[in-house]
Amino acid sequence: MDTIAGKKQNRLAKEKSPYLRQHATNPVDWYPWGDEAFAAAKAADKPVLLSIGYSTCHWCHVMERESFADPEVAAVLNEAFIPVKVDREERPDLDGIYMTVCQAMTGSGGWPLTIIMTPDQKPFFAGTYFPKTSSFGRIGLLELAKKIQELWRTRREELLAVAAHNLDLLREAEGHDPGGPLAPEVLDRGFIQLAELYDERNGGFGFAPKFPTPHHLLFLLRYWQRTGKPEALAMVEQTLTAMRYGGIYDQLGFGFHRYSTDERWFLPHFEKMLFDQAMLLMAYLEAYQVTGRALFRQTAEEVYTYLMTVLRDESGGFYSAEDADSEGVEGKFYLWSWPEVHQELSPEEARLATAYFNLEPGGNVRGPEWPDGANLFYITDELPTVARRLGISPVQAEELLTFARAKLLARRAQRVPPFKDEKILTDWNGLLLVALAKGGQVLQNKAWIQTAEATARFLLTVMRAPGGGLWHRYYRGEAGIHGFLEDYAYLIWGLLELYGATFEADYLAEALALTTVLQRSFLDAARGGYFQTGAGAEHVLVRQKEFYDGAVPSGNSVMLLNLLKLARITGDPSLQEAAERSSGFFGGLVAWTPVNYTFLLSALDFAFGPGREIVIVGQRGEEMTERMLSLVQTTYQPRSIGLFCPATEADPVLASLAPFTKELTAPDGKTTAYVCRNYQCSLPTTAWDQFRQLVQE
Repeated sequence: MDTIAGKKQNRLAKEKSPYLRQHATNPVDWYPWGDEAFAAAKAADKPVLLSIGYSTCHWCHVMERESFADPEVAAVLNEAFIPVKVDREERPDLDGIYMTVCQAMTGSGGWPLTIIMTPDQKPFFAGTYFPKTSSFGRIGLLELAKKIQELWRTRREELLAVAAHNLDLLREAEGHDPGGPLAPEVLDRGFIQLAELYDERNGGFGFAPKFPTPHHLLFLLRYWQRTGKPEALAMVEQTLTAMRYGGIYDQLGFGFHRYSTDERWFLPHFEKMLFDQAMLLMAYLEAYQVTGRALFRQTAEEVYTYLMTVLRDESGGFYSAEDADSEGVEGKFYLWSWPEVHQELSPEEARLATAYFNLEPGGNVRGPEWPDGANLFYITDELPTVARRLGISPVQAEELLTFARAKLLARRAQRVPPFKDEKILTDWNGLLLVALAKGGQVLQNKAWIQTAEATARFLLTVMRAPGGGLWHRYYRGEAGIHGFLEDYAYLIWGLLELYGATFEADYLAEALALTTVLQRSFLDAARGGYFQTGAGAEHVLVRQKEFYDGAVPSGNSVMLLNLLKLARITGDPSLQEAAERSSGFFGGLVAWTPVNYTFLLSALDFAFGPGREIVIVGQRGEEMTERMLSLVQTTYQPRSIGLFCPATEADPVLASLAPFTKELTAPDGKTTAYVCRNYQCSLPTTAWDQFRQLVQE
C-alpha cells in the first residue's frame, strides 16, 4: 500500500471507478480485476476473494464499514485470500457470470456479491452480504475466511470439484435449445402472465419490494393498441399514477428512486439511477401520447429537469447515479421533521404543504434512524381536491405550492447531499438518448432534441474506440473498457429515435455502422443471438448471452427491434434475416415464460405488424411539411417507420441507405406523403385530411 497525504491507500486509489475508489483507504489489500491479481494468487497459492458491488449500493456501504474498513477483518482477509474488487457497472460481464453462479449455488443473488474462487477464476463459494461476525444463523466474514482458508489447505480437491461443477453449469446455461420461431400468440400469453402478477389495488406487478419495470408498461401499451383491451391500458395508467404520487418519486426535487420497499410505492430505497429515469421517461411519454393526461406530461418534464440540473456533465453525457445514503443514513437527505417544514414555510404554505404531501406531526416514517418519526413527501389527492378541502382556490393553491416547494428545496440544498457517481456509461446514456429523442418528438420540444443531439455527439466521439467500436465507461476525461452488447444496442436504438426527432440521415448511417461492428464482434454465428462481450474483449470464463429483460431490457431484445427497424428503413433482406434468426434463438425461453421478456415482446409486436412506412417528401421549414412531420412524431404508432426526403435535392446519405426513397418526388413542389401499410402502398397524397386519416387509422 502507498502512503498519500498521510493516509494509506491501496491499489484501488489509481482506478477510475468511484466505487473502487471508495475502498481505496481500506486496510484490505485490494487488487482491481486483472492479470496482476491472478498472478499474485498463483504465486501465493491462495484463493481469490472477489467482491462485486456499485457506488450507490446501500448494503455494499454497510459491508465496507463493518468489515473492509476494519483492521481485524482486513488482516484475516489479506492472510487467507488475494482480495479483488469489481464495479458491476464497469464490468457487467463479470457480474453476470458470477451472479449466475451465486443464484445457482444459493437460490438468490444481489449486491454486494461475494465470490471465492481459484486463481484461474473458477468459483467454488458464493454469497452476498456477510456481517463481520456470525449472527442469527448468518456466518460472519471472519469465520468464513478462516473456514475457507482451512478447507483450501486440507480439502482442496473438494473445492476444486465444486469449481469444476460450477463451470459446467455456466457452460450448460449457454447451450439451451433455441426452440424455433415464435407466433403472435406469445403476445397474448405475455399479457395473461402480466395480468396474473398485476396488483389491482396499488398498481405495479408482484409484491414488496416493488420495482417499476417500465418495459412491462411499454409492452402493455402496444398490446392495448393491437387488441383494444382496456385492461392493458388501465394497468399502465394506474401504475404510472401510483408511482408519480408515491414516495418512490422525489416530490420536491423530481426523479424516481430505485424501488419501493413496500407494495404501495410509499417508502423507497432512495438511490436514483440514470437507467430508471430513462426507462420511466419512455413510459410516461408514451402514456401521454396515448391518453393525453397532463400528469404524465408533467412527470416527464420534471424528470427532464432533474436530469439537467443534477446528473448532466458538461461533456454532454449524464452521470450514473445518486446514492441512497447521506451522512451514513439512508434517505436522510429526503426526509423532514414536522418542525423543519413549519420553520421554512409561512402558515398558509405549511397548511397546504402538510395536507398535500400527507405530512404528520409525529412523522409518517419511523425506523432506527428516526425514532421520533420523519416525513416522506407523497400524494394521495390531486391539488384541486386538496384546495377544496382547505377552502382555497386552485389558483391560490398552485401559487402556495410553488413558493413552498422552492423554499423547501433551498433548505434541502443546504444539507449534505448523497454521493453522486460521476461515471458516465455508454449503455445508460444510450437509453437516455432514446428517451430524450422520444420526448423531443412527443412534446415537440426543441430543447429536448438539442440535449439528445449533444448526448449523441458525446457518445459518437468521446466514447468511440479505434476501429469504430465503443468504449463502455468515461470518467473525468478518460474513456475506457471495451464496449458490451448493451452499449451498442442501446446507442443504436437511441440513434434511430434521434433520426425520428430530427430526420437527419447521418444518425441512420451511424446506427448502421455500429450494427456492422456489432454483427462482426458479438454475433454467435453458430447458434444465433449475441454475446455480451465482443470477440476482441478480455477472455472470461464464458461468453454469456443475456436474454432476460430485468431492470433494463436485454441487449438481445433491443437488437431484435433495431434489426427489424433497420430492415424496414433500408430494405436490406440480410437485416431481416438476422432478426428472424435472432428471434428464433429466443423461442424456447420466451414461449414458456414470456412475462420475463416483455421488451422482446415489444420487438415481436413490431415484427408481427401490421407495419407501416410513412415517407414525407417536402422542404424543411415549409408549413405543410412541418405539419405532416409533426403528426408522424406525435401520433402513437409503435409499428410505424417515418422518413423524410428533401423535395428539391436528394439527400445522398438517405438515398444510399434507403434506395427506394430516390424515386419519391413532390409533384408541383407540394409536400407529398407516401404511406405504405402491411406491404401495400396508398397513392401519394398532398391533402392534409387524407394524410391524417392514413396516419391515424
